[in-house]
Amino acid sequence: VGELLKLAVSLRPRKIVVGLGGSGTNDGGAGLLAALGATADVPLNCGGAPLAQLTAIDVGPARAALEDVELVAATDVDNPLLGLTGASKTFGPQKGADDNTVLALDAALEIFAGAVGRHPNGKDPAVALGAGAAGGLGYALMQLGATRAPGIATVLAATDFEARVRASDLVVTGEGCFDWQSMRGKVVTGVATTTMPTARPCIVIAGDVLVGRREYSALGIAGAYSVAEFAGSAAKSMDDPVNWLQNASARVARTWSR
Repeated sequence: VGELLKLAVSLRPRKIVVGLGGSGTNDGGAGLLAALGATADVPLNCGGAPLAQLTAIDVGPARAALEDVELVAATDVDNPLLGLTGASKTFGPQKGADDNTVLALDAALEIFAGAVGRHPNGKDPAVALGAGAAGGLGYALMQLGATRAPGIATVLAATDFEARVRASDLVVTGEGCFDWQSMRGKVVTGVATTTMPTARPCIVIAGDVLVGRREYSALGIAGAYSVAEFAGSAAKSMDDPVNWLQNASARVARTWSR
């Protein structure tokens, strides 16, 4: 992400929006800062573990690289960087971290945040909502002056989504697992609530569906289709996901074609 930001800055934009979703790292955005010129007494681009030995870091060059750009961190995650609801505790296990590794990563990020310190504006991004997004990437962006914006709302506005819906007959959205978390401001919710006033049906195709019809109907969703159900089990659907996704899509087409 840092390398992409560096490239984007070279094009002299006025505004850059960074979407924060899943990530393969839990480094507080240290790698991003390094790509933009930050230096430290430990490697910044080797994940979260080396940060436990960090004693000195200079993020000045990274801040300077983006000082003339309006930076926006688009995320629907409100986790801070550290603690029980922080990046390591919440998202570390999703990346294979066991309990001991989670504690070690959280401690390393605490050292990292302590070394970076407060933003020049006096605020501490480590405690900000969304700082823990994408393995702590939100924190690094906030250290560079980014403001946080709701992820799905930002995307829908940027793509003129409502106008596209009004020009359509059917809206199909998706999710890995359509569960209660999906209904807390994530993509499916944003798409459904935007579609509802247009009177177009909104359909969800998901890897699995764990929400009942009554609950998702309240969001304006007309139907939800589970790929795992078509396959017979989640495990079987993962063996041939394209085939089972095509099966689910074909059912939607047959059901909702005029």
